[in-house]
Amino acid sequence: MRLSHLADYAVVLMTAAARRPAGERLSATALSAETGVPLPTAQKLMGQLAGAGLLDSVRGAGGGFSLARPGDEISLADVIEAVEGPIAMTQCSGSEGASECALDAHCRVKPHMSLVSNAVRGALGAVSLQSLASSQ
Repeated sequence: MRLSHLADYAVVLMTAAARRPAGERLSATALSAETGVPLPTAQKLMGQLAGAGLLDSVRGAGGGFSLARPGDEISLADVIEAVEGPIAMTQCSGSEGASECALDAHCRVKPHMSLVSNAVRGALGAVSLQSLASSQ
């Protein structure tokens, strides 16, 4: 399993935000400069992260983004799911409904793949932004 570039960049941006004092407002421009994430990508991701309730957004003078919750209450799974959607190790274990797998009618593993996806989600859920921010 490998994160998409957008999910990877979202983790980088959120970790940088978690290193800041609580409530400090950040701009996409400042986070882009700090992290190296291209500005248009940072702007897009910060909008998505705000839409997912992980960032608070304030418009106008003195506005910007800040973490919606403390860094120890936001997990790596939260950030990844905000960008990628629900964590599912296979297409058939996701919530999209019917899969297009050629083995679908005969697969004996499919009923158990949600266990794998839940285990991966649990492992990612155990890693907080705060732990990532303090180890850098």
